[in-house]
Amino acid sequence: MKHLLSAAATLGLALSAGSLAAQDFTVTNATVATGDGSEPVEGGIVVVTGGRVTYAGPAGGAAPAGTVVDAGGGWVTPGIFASLTDLGLYDVSGVSNSNDLSARSSPFSAALDFSTSINPASTQVAVSRAGGVTRATAIGTAGSSIFAGQGAIIDLGDDPEPVVRPRAFQMIELGERGGALAGGSRPAAHALLRNALREARQYGEASGISGSRRRPASIDTGDDVPIDPRLVDSEAERDDVLLSRFDAAALVPVVSGQQQLYIRAERAADIRSVLALKSEFPALDLVLVGVSEGWLVAREIAAAGVPVIADPLDDLPSSFEQLAATQDNVGRMVDAGVTVAVGSYSDMEQPRFAPQYAGNLVSLARVPGRTGLTWGEALASITSIPAQIAGVGGRYGVLAPGAVADVVIWDGDPLELSSRPTRVFIDGIDQPLTNHQTRLRDRYRDLDESDLPKAYDR
Repeated sequence: MKHLLSAAATLGLALSAGSLAAQDFTVTNATVATGDGSEPVEGGIVVVTGGRVTYAGPAGGAAPAGTVVDAGGGWVTPGIFASLTDLGLYDVSGVSNSNDLSARSSPFSAALDFSTSINPASTQVAVSRAGGVTRATAIGTAGSSIFAGQGAIIDLGDDPEPVVRPRAFQMIELGERGGALAGGSRPAAHALLRNALREARQYGEASGISGSRRRPASIDTGDDVPIDPRLVDSEAERDDVLLSRFDAAALVPVVSGQQQLYIRAERAADIRSVLALKSEFPALDLVLVGVSEGWLVAREIAAAGVPVIADPLDDLPSSFEQLAATQDNVGRMVDAGVTVAVGSYSDMEQPRFAPQYAGNLVSLARVPGRTGLTWGEALASITSIPAQIAGVGGRYGVLAPGAVADVVIWDGDPLELSSRPTRVFIDGIDQPLTNHQTRLRDRYRDLDESDLPKAYDR
């Protein structure tokens, strides 16, 4: 405990919470786990300069820079990159006025851009940051169509600019829910999807929207997909009646492969149907989501080179499309060569629980006859691999030279339930770990009512 208090005091003096500028610092006296799938290194250091990692590995491998931060024998990892969250999109999920997760009455679907509604002051953002989450992909749920809309990559820094990349991907539902949204069956969902992609392809060609073959992208800002096609005015004629012009325009980057297409499918047969889409639309940049029965078709997924975002606790069939669900699913897919990230956090499945889920997969590997992950694989499944799937691999979710300094110092093994972050850095900036929950804890820690606010007077 003395070591932990010493480390916290040292850090508190070295880097003031809430600092607005990245500082050069070196974390010493730590077990370093880089998040690249390798095993942790005891007695390591992490060097950060200019908001970037310049070294992470055994002590003596690089000269310290900036302020020396003694981790007190704790652990240092990259920040958690949480795949498919609803962070920043609601305050109270049961209160519709504060909830932007779904729009069942909206005339639009694919055109919904969730980056416009991310609230960095949301309680869930602060709570997740205190749990070691530094980056995430955020999106709502499909409401009136199989298309949920366009998700964003965000950071959880204590500042007013959370969006790292808007419109990073399009999300759709197939399987049982997709069938229900499309009119009552899986064939209806597939017909709707194919019609929409063909309309988008035709519309993009006719209107010359950026991303179509007729006019190559003329504006590229580096991190972002090319200029939002909805901003391009067009007089192109359309002979369809299913998609609005807004939705059709939003799908042009999808059909051209410039925007990722996340598709939720659970049943093995549904997964095969998703993989078959590549034969009709070769440019699609697919990501499978859910994939409860993925282990049954793992070799086919690996051969297609399609990454997966899977629920690690999907261990029992809760619907007919999950009859073959097993907690061995993630481990078996990884062994087959599939790129798998642990993710899909919404409602009660908060992204701060990611280390616990990853730790469960490590424990599973130690049970005779079961298939889980190694420690290094498990950490990678919640750090570097989600970043890789999101198209920002090497930049986030890893402690490697050149990577953004999203660094978390833990008081123990981060995949153990009893461990917690003692410091979180995003872009090399020390972050506050207080939130609504910690303030409630502190207020009601004792029964002294003298410091309660006026509303508590009797």
